[in-house]
Amino acid sequence: MTRHLVAVTACVSGVAHTYMAAERLEKLCLQEKWTVKIETQGALGTENELNATDISQADVVLLITDIELAGAERFAHCRCVQSGINAFLREPQKVISTVRRVFGTPQETHIILN
Repeated sequence: MTRHLVAVTACVSGVAHTYMAAERLEKLCLQEKWTVKIETQGALGTENELNATDISQADVVLLITDIELAGAERFAHCRCVQSGINAFLREPQKVISTVRRVFGTPQETHIILN
């Protein structure tokens, strides 16, 4: 069964790390055979914005951010894993293994990784 993820990446400066995290996540999801749509909130504003259908069809939402996200309330009723950008870039497998564990949990499960 194909798993569907949506993600938001955002860093303090909104430049390099936002896009590095998005690129790393795309590669990891490809390895896992998961589909993913990634919204970036960076220096250029919000790009590839997730809509209500994207979010409702997702098995898990992954928030990779070091700042307060614009529109975070959209994910209140979703299975959600949250990680800082630097933590994700340092240990992406820790985040991916947490996502794997969250697939079977109830909606509104929120896990925050340090």
